[in-house]
Amino acid sequence: MTYSVAVIGTGANPDDPDTDGFAMAYRHASGYRRLDSCRLVACADIVPENAAQFAERFDVPAEHTYEDYQTMLEAADPDVVSVCTPPATHADIVVDCAESGVVDAIHCEKPMALTWGGAREMAAAADANDVQLTFNHQRRFGGPFRAARRVLERGDLGELRRVELGGENLYDYGSHLFDLAGYYTDQTPAEWILTQIDYRDEDVRFGAHNENQAIAHWRYENGVHGLASTGEGSLLDCQMRLVGTEGVAEIGRDDGPPLRMTTADTDGWTAVDTDGDGLHGPVPGRAVTVARAISRRVPGLSADRFGSDEPTYVQRAIAEVIESLDQSRTSELDVENALRATELIFAGWESARRRRRIDLPLDVETNPLEEMVDAGQLPVTGD
Repeated sequence: MTYSVAVIGTGANPDDPDTDGFAMAYRHASGYRRLDSCRLVACADIVPENAAQFAERFDVPAEHTYEDYQTMLEAADPDVVSVCTPPATHADIVVDCAESGVVDAIHCEKPMALTWGGAREMAAAADANDVQLTFNHQRRFGGPFRAARRVLERGDLGELRRVELGGENLYDYGSHLFDLAGYYTDQTPAEWILTQIDYRDEDVRFGAHNENQAIAHWRYENGVHGLASTGEGSLLDCQMRLVGTEGVAEIGRDDGPPLRMTTADTDGWTAVDTDGDGLHGPVPGRAVTVARAISRRVPGLSADRFGSDEPTYVQRAIAEVIESLDQSRTSELDVENALRATELIFAGWESARRRRRIDLPLDVETNPLEEMVDAGQLPVTGD
């Protein structure tokens, strides 16, 4: 079957040196373009010039380039929609797409939504309209993260006791890490979370506040504990650490291999094979390395035009989304997995607001961090 695909929120051309952001729409589109079963048919962006540049890059017909995504849905009738807008707009757009009666699948960028209520509303709309809803937690398809899962499944670390997270923050960057924590704990629901945060320097990313520093502790129903230490002064010198009864694995150290482990039977740390992948993507071969060097020197020339040795993590995620749709099975990136990760983030902020442990399920619908900032409870001092 061939699926028609549309993109909402194209963003600016990533070849423009003044572009702000990660050009996720272009990354999504490159993933669809790799698949024989997908055809890009339409795009929408509130900035017409952005939509036009995107359409030119990916051969989208000019007559199917729109400012209004609802007009696009009615006119282009896509089977699949990628939502690549800022998180504050995700809930409204995803609900509209799910209720349009047009699409079969929606693949949305992370973080899920600006509020916990918005995240739940998206899930409910997709379920009510029998639409596959997935979120772009593409790291699940990276070699270091897959290899770490294999290490756990083989029992090399014994029984998993604790998952530790580092990174910049709990929300924008942390959404990936909380999702991976769910991946390593077999999507077991969490029971509670206890968190404290600091927010003295304003950090607004794509329209959403992110705390500067956090320490969080939570427990899953299977007895595994979680620990997150983010921002300046983080306790972790890696992205993730898996602590078992018989050993420890670390993912994403700046000064070492993408994945390493140590056990009672080994002398020190041992690098683990990650199938040629680094923390953020496949390690490029010589041809792609040269192409990227050239693209940095020639205005308007993208390394994407030279191809790639291996599919990126986003491209792998897109392929899995389409494969799961084609096979009528639940995707690894399913909305229910994203909800469990997102609930921990908002519950962590609520714990900081109430100054106590929060038992789950979370009983607020809003964004506790945004509300604390708006109420002056977290004054930005810059000191």
